Amino acid sequence: MPHLTTLALFAAATLALLLVPGPAVLYIVTRSVSQGRTAGLLSVLGIHLGSVVHVAAAALGISALLAASATAFTVVKYLGVAYLVWLGVRKLMAARADGEAPVEVAAASRSRLFWEGFVVNVLNPKTAIFFLAFLPQFTDPALGPIAPQVVVLGLVWIALGAMSDGAFALLASAMAGRLRGSARARRRLDVTSGVVYLGLGAVAALTGESAHAARA
Repeated sequence: MPHLTTLALFAAATLALLLVPGPAVLYIVTRSVSQGRTAGLLSVLGIHLGSVVHVAAAALGISALLAASATAFTVVKYLGVAYLVWLGVRKLMAARADGEAPVEVAAASRSRLFWEGFVVNVLNPKTAIFFLAFLPQFTDPALGPIAPQVVVLGLVWIALGAMSDGAFALLASAMAGRLRGSARARRRLDVTSGVVYLGLGAVAALTGESAHAARA
């Protein structure tokens, strides 16, 4: 178990990182704007269930294998890229098909919202590499096995991340509420969502390229 001073320092560093919007925040904001507060919060839950997987992987050393193996890294990376690109293309197609008249758009189910957030995070190798690089910095072999310390730190990260991402979801949904009644606004939101998803796919595709090139 890390010392309280270590946990406090870790929490401060984590909050500083979480307050800078990254791919997960962009995903949550996109969901909140396009479908409302509940969709955003369900996306938060899904994403941080994915974080549990990454924390467990880091504790068991699976993330170390992912970082060391170019093949494993590439497979996981491009699975995530393909999924994000598919989401982006689907959103852009929905925007193109949406007419001027204010029609009802079929909303994604709650389970789908939750599991999409989970899959987007689990298939993001950048998250795995981040946990591998960040969490061990706050561990101390003198305190005992490293794995339980990584788990504790990971749980702190998840708790703080869920709170900050939840705040982003609430803020985004509150600001977007007046826009969703307009077909034109919905179309613009779909375009924005599609571009965001495609951008996330590009970020995931480029993740780690320089590191692997240097190692090769």
